[in-house]
Order: sequence, then C-alpha cells, then structure tokens
Amino acid sequence: MAEHYEQQYLDLMRRIWTTGDERVDRTGVGTRAVFGASMRFSLEGDAVPLLTTKRVYWKTAAREFLWFLTGETNIRPLLEQKVRIWTDWPLDRYRRETGDAITQEAFEARIVDDAEFAARWGDLGPVYGKQWTDWPIYEEAGEGLYRRRARGHDQVAEIVDSLKNNPGSRRHIVEGWNVAELGQMALPPCHKTYQFYVADGKLSGLLYQRSCDLGLGFAFNIFSLALFTRMLAQQTGLAPGEIVWNGGDVHLYLNHRDLVEEQLSRKPSGAPTLHIARTPASIYDYRIEDFEVRDYAPQEHIRAPVAV
Repeated sequence: MAEHYEQQYLDLMRRIWTTGDERVDRTGVGTRAVFGASMRFSLEGDAVPLLTTKRVYWKTAAREFLWFLTGETNIRPLLEQKVRIWTDWPLDRYRRETGDAITQEAFEARIVDDAEFAARWGDLGPVYGKQWTDWPIYEEAGEGLYRRRARGHDQVAEIVDSLKNNPGSRRHIVEGWNVAELGQMALPPCHKTYQFYVADGKLSGLLYQRSCDLGLGFAFNIFSLALFTRMLAQQTGLAPGEIVWNGGDVHLYLNHRDLVEEQLSRKPSGAPTLHIARTPASIYDYRIEDFEVRDYAPQEHIRAPVAV
C-alpha cells in the first residue's frame, strides 16, 4: 500500500522536533529548525494535499489567496470576511505606537467600521499581492531622476500569457521578494518564489519558501500552492500535474510543543479533492463559491499561538 501523502510532512516535523538546531529567532520565542527541505504532492484526479491530522480551514486560505490576487494590502477586506490571520502585525504596531492596549476584537471592529482608521492602521505595506500584480516600474524623468509608473508589472497576468504562448519557457516565475520595498512590509514574504513547469500537457508548480512555520503556516502555504497551480492550469487549458515545496529555514516554535506532540500521535488518512465549479474569463474573476473540497474528514483542529 502506498504511503499517505501527508506522511512526508509528519516525518519532517518529527525530524525537526527531535534533531533540529535550537535557535533564537526574530520573535524571541525560539525555534528548532533545519535548513533545506522538500516535499512533492500529486494534483492528479483533483487531489489536494490538505493535512488530515488536524483540521485546515481551507476556505480561510482560499479567501486569503483571492485577496492576494486583488493586489490589496489592507486587512479590512479580509476582516469583512471574518478572516483574522493578518491582524497580529498591524495590531502590534498600533499598540506599540499609541500605547493603547486595545483588544484584538475591538481593533478589528474599528478597522471594519472606520475607513479612516483602517487606512491609517490596517495597511500592511507592499506585501505579497502588491508585488504579484503591481511590481514597481521606474522610468527616467530627466536630470538623473526617475519616477514610478502608475502601474507596474502584473506578474500573474504575464505568467498566464507565457504559459499559453510559451509553455516551454523556464521563466514562469512569480516573485515576491522586492529588496527595495522589504522595509515597508509588515512581514517580508515567506512564500516568496513560485515557478511553473509544463510537460505532457500538464502544469506543475513549485514554491520556494525562505521561512516556514511548519506547525501553523505550512498547511495554508501548501493548499495555496495547489490552488494557484489549479487555477493557472484551468486558465491555460492544461491538466494539473504535481506541486513541489522547497523550504529554506523550516522550523517549529518552542511554544508549539503541545501541537507537535499531539499531531505526531495521529495517523493521516483520506484523500480529499478540490473541485472548481466554473472557468472564469480571467484568473482575477474567481470567487470563493467557485471552490469545493470533497471527501475531507480531518481530525480535530489543534490550537497554537502565532509568533509575531
């Protein structure tokens, strides 16, 4: 019997927790980590690599991904959909800069209700979607000066075009690591580089992730890679192939002991599938209602704190 696709994830988790390097990190929490890891997952037969040893709220991940595609950088549209995964960073900044010990619930409510407050405190800087859809272009303005064009490179639209018209290219890349703008971002991109590959009428996707919180973040990252690849395949008339995940600094936080030990005690099972209800005119026209996951029967969700 073939090994369940999730076993490679659990094996990596066990290796990091038992033999990883214990290190001080940016958050001050501390991690155990390895440098360089890889996993592969098939997308054939509508397969989707959702973790089954704990519940993954895939609709939240899908809403986040669709938000990326809008190029939006403010958390307000996410909070309007009850997606709270990006609140920690602007909330932390607000508390530090104002001294106001506001609760997360009150802060989120004010972001939703007050557009001016949201514009001041809800913006994350030029994160993911901004770079994907509006990478800055500068042009000469004379006398050694440069000005930024009103609209930059739309990497996502460009990759749809290149997959259709030049499938053998080795440049099917979407990049988020804009060195010049890292200092303006609430969090520099972790899932930074996507590359796509066409062979035998199938589209495969690869993600290089410079930093991976294996306990919390990975479940969303691998689902989003699968979703992105499936959407691109549909838009370009290709069949889905496989996805490849490569991690640089792959770590588990020291305060995730309960999560790690509970998850490693569970056995993966099942074969969920992802179905897309329609083929929109553009990759920017998908809605959350277009996605359906079937045959997903995960074990209970495991809570753990986010390190900010």
